[in-house]
Amino acid sequence: MSTPKLLATLIAATLAGGAFAQTIQQDVQRDVNQQKRIEQGLQSGSLNVKEAGKLEAQEAKIDRMEKRDLKDGKMTPAEQARLTAEQNKVSREIYQDKHNGVRGNPNSVSSKRMQADVQRNINQEQRIDNGIKDGQLTNRQVGRLEGGQAHVDQKEANAAANGHISRGEQRGIQHAENKQSARIHRDRVNGSKG
Repeated sequence: MSTPKLLATLIAATLAGGAFAQTIQQDVQRDVNQQKRIEQGLQSGSLNVKEAGKLEAQEAKIDRMEKRDLKDGKMTPAEQARLTAEQNKVSREIYQDKHNGVRGNPNSVSSKRMQADVQRNINQEQRIDNGIKDGQLTNRQVGRLEGGQAHVDQKEANAAANGHISRGEQRGIQHAENKQSARIHRDRVNGSKG
């Protein structure tokens, strides 16, 4: 093989390999993106509260996987592959639920509550992502924080299971979100000392 062809082959292989090697920061950014898709579905009515709750249960599973995989501060290629496969599965489920013809009422009290809670998820995941980008969070801290996100997501899923979120259920979710917000702040202020 000629030198230019060999060089082109090596560059293509390197770029292809990089496209498949997701990083922890990319995993968290994907969490942000999936939450945004759920919120958009609620706002447009293409998702109802019950569907969004089921998706939040799936998001909780992903967050628990991130917590477990980052317990030692690193993610193995096998762990990354399992996480990526689960993220892909949930992505397909979001798409299917948004296009299944079932409509939600974006102006209902329950939908508004769920929209507010999912928006808070987006904000919290974005803060974790920013902590990774600016070096304020270690991988272990990210794992612990994703465990906190899993707790919040599961509370949302449980509340939405019947298609209705009461004022009391939302207060419980907000309490969990406030605790999680404080953890994110504390870990980012402490930086890699945590």
